[in-house]
Amino acid sequence: MHDAHGQVFLADCPTRLAVEIIAEKWAVIVLFALSLQPRRPGELAHLIGGISHKVLTQTLRRLQAYGLVERHAYAEAPPRVEYSLTPLGQTLVEPIKVLTDWARDNGAAIVEFQEQNEH
Repeated sequence: MHDAHGQVFLADCPTRLAVEIIAEKWAVIVLFALSLQPRRPGELAHLIGGISHKVLTQTLRRLQAYGLVERHAYAEAPPRVEYSLTPLGQTLVEPIKVLTDWARDNGAAIVEFQEQNEH
């Protein structure tokens, strides 16, 4: 591609990797859930709903591996673990808010379109 904007989606481009990370099904939801405060895995699962503990753990580990989330283990009995956004993860809060606002404003229109086109 000759267009500079199009080149950001080439297979070896860091921009494409970043988009793929946040495009994963649960990533934006987990990041949004962590945007206000650190949370324990059980809190996250309850807040998010519909996510298994296994998938939540996989998502948190993946986000941690990319530097968006950090894990804090406390030396307590019983052990306590919390997850929070890193400074890099915090940079996603505003874009996720914009996306969430769009979804809230347009979700009903999407459902309506799907229902009209099922027949």
